[in-house]
Amino acid sequence: MDLEGFAKRMLKRGARDEEIISEMRKRILEIKDVSEDYAERLASAVLEEAKCTLRVFSEVKDEMLRSVLQMSHSGVRMGEFGVGSRGSGDFYTHEKIAEIIGRTNAIADSSTLSDSGVVSLPQDEQNGHEAQKGQNGQKKAQTKQKYIVVTVDGMHSRLSDFPFLAGFHVARAALRDVYVMGAKPLALFSDIHVADDGDVAKIFEHIAGISVVAEAVGVPLVTGSTLRIGGDSVIGTRMTGCVGAVGVASRIFTKDAAKAGDVILMTEGAGGGTISTTALYNGFYDVVRETLNIKFIRACEAIINKGISNIHTMTDVTNGGIRGDANEIAKVAGVKLVLYEDKIRELVNKKVLDMLNRLKIDYLGVSLDALLVICPEDVAACVRETVERAGVKISEVGFVEEAASQGGSAEIVVGGERNPLVPKFRESAYTPLKKVVGESVSDAEFEEMARRVDLAAKEALAKKERVKKWLLSEGAK
Repeated sequence: MDLEGFAKRMLKRGARDEEIISEMRKRILEIKDVSEDYAERLASAVLEEAKCTLRVFSEVKDEMLRSVLQMSHSGVRMGEFGVGSRGSGDFYTHEKIAEIIGRTNAIADSSTLSDSGVVSLPQDEQNGHEAQKGQNGQKKAQTKQKYIVVTVDGMHSRLSDFPFLAGFHVARAALRDVYVMGAKPLALFSDIHVADDGDVAKIFEHIAGISVVAEAVGVPLVTGSTLRIGGDSVIGTRMTGCVGAVGVASRIFTKDAAKAGDVILMTEGAGGGTISTTALYNGFYDVVRETLNIKFIRACEAIINKGISNIHTMTDVTNGGIRGDANEIAKVAGVKLVLYEDKIRELVNKKVLDMLNRLKIDYLGVSLDALLVICPEDVAACVRETVERAGVKISEVGFVEEAASQGGSAEIVVGGERNPLVPKFRESAYTPLKKVVGESVSDAEFEEMARRVDLAAKEALAKKERVKKWLLSEGAK
């Protein structure tokens, strides 16, 4: 529970101090094994701090400082807009994030909607692009350009009570995002936050889960950070965190490189954090075991080690399932992806598919953790042979054609008929709680929320530019 947030909400509603402290004390005693006296003193301190930080906006007169401290408000809540739920609301938010960051000098940044960011590895004069004279007077071979690939993935928010599993799947996710760019992972790093009442053992379990993947694939976990969620002002046992990965490549694969005439290949998929969460919160506990594998990584390692460089695009089927990923690729590449439902279905782990069918969950709208490869037709046979030799099942599941309109689209072939394949507002509802929240909103609701989100993003961008200008001016020195 966010005690500081609770205190501020009550203050804004005009509640008396005594009422706020009394109510907060009750909440503290529900969660913490402490005396009533301690609970009251803690509540009083939280209220004092809440009042102090609320006064900032009326007492700070310096215009630049006010700009830094004061947050603009959209009036749209995270859950309300589906942020993090891997649907159209989440994708829209990420587009706004990319606008705030802006175009950079990176090879791939947030504007490309790629799985990872990519920058060129700087080369010194002696090892530059041009051939140089060696010490013996002979020419050195031209140095091949290298790229640094960086990514970070958040752990599944519902796996807080299963820290080892959370660590396992988030480590795997980070490695996937590096591999699909065509890179070899070099190192992993982690960040874990546990609320004030969480058991310290959660940290160890989480790190062990990350480490088992790291050691299994030979990529070291080299650094990280450990903090409490909200420090003393958040009580409870919740855990969250992320794992990042860094890799190196001599050629990169990006989503915007998919071309008409390409074929689409997909490997078998049994899911990861999302499927594990589905299984745990619906009572299909044995299905979790199906997710404990590194087949995706083996497939990518085989492709990279083989040196198959003329692949156009690789990605993992995660962001709102194939519905989300297909549309994301189509949008940035300006093409149409056409997929065969029956061929995709054959590649979904049987136990996982049976669970999803029994729970009436659309398997096209959830993360399957399968590898999607888009490449020219004359390259597809080599990719399939390479992946199959690594012991991973792979099949052709579709093709790419010219887009009928600007912006690209995706279609799914069911029973010989083409149908639009579009992401929902939220990914397929895969837990009882998500089914209550729902998967969709009306067009009018979405447009109104998007309008307010647009305004907030523009205000954040304007603030960035103001503070940057100030920072680079004489006044900040």
